[in-house]
Amino acid sequence: MNPPATGSPVSPRDPGNPVTAPRPATRPVRIGPRAAAALVLVTLIGVAAFGWPLLADRQSGLAHSQDAPWLFAALLPLLVGVVVATIADQGMDAKAVAMLGVLAAVGAALRPLGAGTAGLEPMFFLMVLSGRVLGPGFGFVLGSVTMFASALLTGGVGPWMPFQMLAMGWFSLGAGLLPGPHRLRGRAELLMLAAYGFAGSFAYGTVMNLQGWVLLQGMGQGVSFHPGEPLGANLARFAAYCLATSVGWDLGRAVLTVALTLTIGPTLLRALRRATRKAAFDAPVSFDPETENDAAPSRVRGTNDREA
Repeated sequence: MNPPATGSPVSPRDPGNPVTAPRPATRPVRIGPRAAAALVLVTLIGVAAFGWPLLADRQSGLAHSQDAPWLFAALLPLLVGVVVATIADQGMDAKAVAMLGVLAAVGAALRPLGAGTAGLEPMFFLMVLSGRVLGPGFGFVLGSVTMFASALLTGGVGPWMPFQMLAMGWFSLGAGLLPGPHRLRGRAELLMLAAYGFAGSFAYGTVMNLQGWVLLQGMGQGVSFHPGEPLGANLARFAAYCLATSVGWDLGRAVLTVALTLTIGPTLLRALRRATRKAAFDAPVSFDPETENDAAPSRVRGTNDREA
């Protein structure tokens, strides 16, 4: 038999083939139908919780001043319900739960490092990259759990905590919804993630401003919340309030997120994708009935032979 011509393709099944097989695609943690329904429900309730004071009349009381404890009691179980539904849908196996715990612990440890200085919060870049690699469902759960853990770590438990958990969950979920999760790589992906982190940092700050703004009194007429006033007028005052009080804080968070994404991002993306490939989340488990049937008699025969 003549040897194969030089340069002819060799079957990848050939043990002597030096060509390495292509790496399997990174598969994010999927979100099942029940988890998706729970996520939509908690999002709708969260939007209503953030925005209803803008539509309240003068006789409703001052917005969140009385409803905060009730919202805390209602939103926290709903956020836990998203996690439980995700696990029930087999979207998160033991490996995914373990990775969730590790990333949440890292994010909770990162938050206190700069939260008290000009809005520098290094945890945001971790949420962006984790949501990108592990998908929107995992991202929402990770953002919410990380904020909960960091609140316990720093003593920041209060009526604002469920709002922070929702806002951070949305922030991480948005990173998982960015386009090209399987195709876009390299510098283009980093620039997209950096741009999202920059815009998302301002969006997070704006949403959290809305939660606290309706409680503040004694400010100037141009920035104070007026219950019962037309929505357009209150939104204009809210925009002026954000410009006057939080732009610098949000800018520090956004700039740090961009800087960390562009510098540490490539290494962390590779590490997260490698861990996701190794973990093989949601890999189907199957048993060969023929192998099972063949193995059982052999074990029985061996036992009988030794007894004989």
